[in-house]
Amino acid sequence: MTLPDWEIDLSVDPSTLTVLNPATEEVVATVPAADTGDVDRAVRRAAEAQRGWAAAAPADRARLLRRFADTVDQHLEELARLEVREAGHLIGNARWEAGNVRDLLLYAAGGAERLNGAQIPAPGGWNVTFHEPLGVVGVIAPWNFPMPIAAWGTAPALAAGNAVLLKPAETTPLTALRLAELALEAGLPEGLFQVLPGYGNNAGRALVDHPDVAKIVFTGSSRTGREIMERCAALVKPVTLELGGKSPNVVFADADLPRALDPFSFLDNSGQDCCARTRVLVQESVYEEAAALLTEAVGAVVVGDPLDEKTQMGPLISRQQLDRVRHFVPDSAPGIRGTAPTGPGFWFAPTVLTAESADSHAAVEEIFGPVAVLLPFTDEADAVRLANATPYGLAGSLWARDVGRALRVSRAVRAGNLSVNSHSAVRYWTPFGGFKQSGLGRELGPDALTAFTETKNVFISTEDPAQ
Repeated sequence: MTLPDWEIDLSVDPSTLTVLNPATEEVVATVPAADTGDVDRAVRRAAEAQRGWAAAAPADRARLLRRFADTVDQHLEELARLEVREAGHLIGNARWEAGNVRDLLLYAAGGAERLNGAQIPAPGGWNVTFHEPLGVVGVIAPWNFPMPIAAWGTAPALAAGNAVLLKPAETTPLTALRLAELALEAGLPEGLFQVLPGYGNNAGRALVDHPDVAKIVFTGSSRTGREIMERCAALVKPVTLELGGKSPNVVFADADLPRALDPFSFLDNSGQDCCARTRVLVQESVYEEAAALLTEAVGAVVVGDPLDEKTQMGPLISRQQLDRVRHFVPDSAPGIRGTAPTGPGFWFAPTVLTAESADSHAAVEEIFGPVAVLLPFTDEADAVRLANATPYGLAGSLWARDVGRALRVSRAVRAGNLSVNSHSAVRYWTPFGGFKQSGLGRELGPDALTAFTETKNVFISTEDPAQ
């Protein structure tokens, strides 16, 4: 769960955002915070820019988006190092994230020229459909993957002919601001893609409530997502919500245990990943072997300076997130623990809890830190029951050599993104989204652009009026 945007502490100056380096707690930058007036002015600029953008030939939109991608590619290392400073990501991960923005722009650019309607047979005439852009789209991005997830909404929305207003998370506005500068450098029209750093209960709410913002795309906590959905309902405004997760890793006795129990399935990005496989469900006949493998693997994880190429896990994003993780993992809790630095920075050691019940808070609630829960199951039916025993349904992994079992379980688990004998969850060319309280709608994949359009049906009569 990302921090509830509506509940950010405004005891600090509400007109500025202070960006801290999570590994050192040093101030990286102070950024002006947008208010409701700034949002309203941005919407008006975006609406004007969008009209010209939508009227442009699809090939011209595609060309400019490809130029935007090329410009991002020329600044990959700069963007990656900025991400390390504001989000505490490992430098290797940050380079991948900047490259993912480039790749998403290129993928979306290809769709701009292929946003085809349909010709539907109809008696007495000719019936065609068109995918019309929505207008101005609001994208509210999280702090855990600031660059890629911002691009998930921005790239297809632009390709489909919309303008985009991006509100980054309070703690991670810097890469978003730089991407907006690179968009202008690449030649995108002024006002078409704007970034509005600000607090959720000010700029975020203004964006959600604005009558001229046609759609909201939000990634964050389920609680904040529900409030956004309620507020959009008042305007019958469509939403795409990518919310929390508590993903299972179901490991049957015949699985390749070392691969299945890779600790980075729940430690990547310090566990700040809604797809993290934090519920490790292991068939009871191999439970002790699994615990031994995890003890060795977790103990070997190198936690430290995100800029050091040898580091395998970095800090949490903030003091608030560190306090949240500590709340779920008291010092007395039995488990497998690695090590983490002491001193400045928001550090928490990689942890696997081994004495939790299947319905404990740690086992069913999203912790959003480097913490997993190890639970045994008896048979296939018990595995499915445990995998589904949370309010979430975002992702998960299934490990079994029995192909029939893998297919049965993958159909039975209520989640939007499952991997068999793999921990991979997200590819920009395949759909992504959740069941239950993990969200609403789908992002990425071949249909991403249509999520930012309205389907218009046009019937043209061919009957001769003289007859």
